[in-house]
Formats: sequence, C-alpha cells, structure tokens
Amino acid sequence: MQRHLIALDLDGTLLNDDKIISKRTLQTLKAAKDQGHIVVIATGRPFRVSKQFYEQLQLDTPIVNMNGAYIHHPKNKNWDHMHSPLPKNVAFDIIDTSTSVGVQNIMAEIMDHVYINEEKEHIFNHFLLDSVEYSATIGNLKETLTGDPSSLLIHPYDDGVDQIRQALDENHASTIDHRKWGAPFHVIEIIRSGLHKAIGLQKIAKEYDIPSSRIMAFGDEDNDLEMIDYAGIGVAMDNGIDELKSIANQVTLTNHDDGVAHLIEEYLSIPTPILTKE
Repeated sequence: MQRHLIALDLDGTLLNDDKIISKRTLQTLKAAKDQGHIVVIATGRPFRVSKQFYEQLQLDTPIVNMNGAYIHHPKNKNWDHMHSPLPKNVAFDIIDTSTSVGVQNIMAEIMDHVYINEEKEHIFNHFLLDSVEYSATIGNLKETLTGDPSSLLIHPYDDGVDQIRQALDENHASTIDHRKWGAPFHVIEIIRSGLHKAIGLQKIAKEYDIPSSRIMAFGDEDNDLEMIDYAGIGVAMDNGIDELKSIANQVTLTNHDDGVAHLIEEYLSIPTPILTKE
C-alpha cells in the first residue's frame, strides 16, 4: 500500500470528550505507523500543551502548532522550522480593540513563552504547565510583551463573542485571521493573516514526498477548513461544524466514538484492535 500522511487535529478530533486519546485510537495509529504511514499533529494549541500527545503517540515527525504560525520538528532542531508571528504593533491594536468591547482576559504567546494580561483564576491556566521548561509573564500586555507574538488568545464574555469578532473584521481584516475554538474553550485565536494548518501540511508532505491525494486529514472546527479542503482525503468528525462537513470528502463518527480510528481502519484496511479490559 502507498504511504499516506495522516494529519490529526486534537480537540474534538483525536481527543475524546474526556480530553484523552482512546486505547482503540492509540492502537490503530500505531498499526498505521507500523505499515509505514506518517502521522502528524496539526493543532491550534501551542506545543507545550500538545507535547504530551506527541509523546504518547511516540511521534518522530514535524508538528503544526498555533494553526500554522509555528511549524517545527520537536526532535530535530536543525529542521527548517517556520515561525510567522504577528507584528507587535498590530497585536497592540488588537488588544485595544478587544478591551474596548470587553474581555475576561487576553493571552499572548511567543512560541512557548506565555504573556497573560491579568493575574486571576482563569481558563488560561489550562495552558500553563508546572514545568521549568516553560515560563509565563503576567501583567499589562502593552508593557510586558517584548517581541512579536505567535498568536493572541482572546477570552470574551459569553455574550460578546460575535461583537469582538465583528470588531476584528471591521478593524483588522487585512492583517489577521481569527478563529473560535470549540467547547470547552470558547476562545478567539488570532494569528497573522494567511496562516492555516494546510501550510504546515504542504511543507511536511513535501518533506516525505507524499502528494496531497494521499494526505488524510481529520478535523472538527473552522480552523480545520483549509486543511480538510487541501487534503485528498479530508475527513470531518460527526461532531464537527456543518461548514466543515460540507467540504469534507468523508464524515466519520464523533470524537467520542473513535471516529479517527474507525475511518483509518476502514480506509487503510487495518483490523479493529481487540481491547482487553484492565
């Protein structure tokens, strides 16, 4: 069988509703790797909060982080990585726009260094790890942000999501792209205009000499649109948004029903693993 590139979004796709990779999916992906297929992660998350799944899958491949703003190889520092940050002055304008509407908090990231606008118990605490490998700076972003950020994360009030997205479109459409994360993280992520996961897939596929027709990509949200459209085998999860399903080649089961494993087993003729109870 010809080698395929299998690209996996994390939240709502590879991860089930408990935010873990199921045993069936782990075994199916291992079987796919054993057949010679290439497995990669393509996520809106930064590396520090996707690293655990990269290691759990025992990957030795490049990874697409921050929706294409950071494309790198965690195990090969000499790999031709791509980092495409927002200009700092643009970030400051976006901060002004967002705070004028009203937000719960704002977070900026420069690769894996974190800057948080306000110190308080907050959803952004999920994105900090208790590790000396990563660090965080807390305080007014317009005073603490020292460089061009890879991305901005805006956490609006529940009734302000559409208002902020409209303000971003009206004031910054030519310089940024923004996407809304799915549950439970109702966050607006902002990256430089023109970036998306498909850029990372193109770069990685070229590395392994795999044509787009043999790229199998899985996703569920609007930050997966370009990736699913680019892939020869674009797969939307049944729990995904309707717009994604409308452009996908196939729709698989939900993320909590092993949809990734189900489709891979069917398409690549991999036997469904027999799972033993612990």
